[in-house]
Amino acid sequence: MAGLVLFTVASALCGLAPDLTILTIARVLQGVGAALLVPCSLTLINHAYPDPGERAVAFGVWASCGGAAMAAGPLVGGLLINMFGWRSIFLANVPIGLLGVWLTWRVARDKSEAQIRHLDLSGQLSLILALGSLITVLIEGPVLGWQSLPILIGIAVSIASGGLFLVIESLRDQPMLPLSFFRNGLFSGSVVVTMVSALIFYGLVFMLSLYFQQVRNYSALRTGLSFLPLTAMVTFGSMISSRLAKKYGPRWPVAVALGLYATGFFGLLPVTATSPYWMIALPLPVIGLAAGLITPAATTALMGTVEKSRAGVAAGVQNSSRQTGASIGVAIFGALSAVIHPFIASMHTAMWIAAVISLAALLIWWLTAISNNR
Repeated sequence: MAGLVLFTVASALCGLAPDLTILTIARVLQGVGAALLVPCSLTLINHAYPDPGERAVAFGVWASCGGAAMAAGPLVGGLLINMFGWRSIFLANVPIGLLGVWLTWRVARDKSEAQIRHLDLSGQLSLILALGSLITVLIEGPVLGWQSLPILIGIAVSIASGGLFLVIESLRDQPMLPLSFFRNGLFSGSVVVTMVSALIFYGLVFMLSLYFQQVRNYSALRTGLSFLPLTAMVTFGSMISSRLAKKYGPRWPVAVALGLYATGFFGLLPVTATSPYWMIALPLPVIGLAAGLITPAATTALMGTVEKSRAGVAAGVQNSSRQTGASIGVAIFGALSAVIHPFIASMHTAMWIAAVISLAALLIWWLTAISNNR
């Protein structure tokens, strides 16, 4: 409830922001609201469906809704911007958020006794510092120079704070991120593939947005329409993923999805500034299907590795890995577009990197989740 209310209020503030400073602050508040509501929604599902089969289906529906929203974003965003301006993409969240508040208010309260957990403030601050400095380095490196003093300091801060975070988590009785979770190969593999999927998918959306609007001079509306072959398959993949996971288990659908990712990115390599649209559109459904398949299957696999009482922590780890991957993906692909010219050369480099990362994630998934059969 708190996450929904905060996200809705912050969305309104984004839409009404008079300047960039207020907009940035409101975006931070949106992130806090989302961080509260997304893991809690998974926890509610985990408590509501004690049967593993029913729970897997429910996770699939949850992920399908997320996949549909992710797929609709570029198209709906393009329509709203084209018709009403950029503020409308934030103000559109307000009625949806209010509906979510009303629906959540109707959910029956959990009868089980709540566990009291202390806030791991030092762990959170060290991880924020590690990720924040890493993404700052990736974004500002091409501008300031990779060997400049601020960038070298940023790298050192990221490494030191990341190491400090691991030390803190290993010593705490109630850590924000229980490192014991990662002793389970299926949990570790699920976190990795979730992060990788977000990294390459959102990196691709960012790169293609630049390609369509800056290289091909498409409008916001036409750019959104150009994403349809990608986004439609994200929705379809999310819808069938839970069925496949229920029939074959989550391991093989994720493995197939990672292979599809690599195939799709290799398929984008021949694209040039003057290529016909069909050359771009042809590989996009393959990538969209992969993105849709991974999230429900990986979520089901990850949530199935922890006991019910720790579902909220596991859900937080899963959501954090996805958001971290998305942030790093946009930062990396953005840095490539700033460093490598012309833009098509940077786009080809990004596609190569995405394909290689997909295959590396497939290998990790095979070693941790499939071969160990845990």
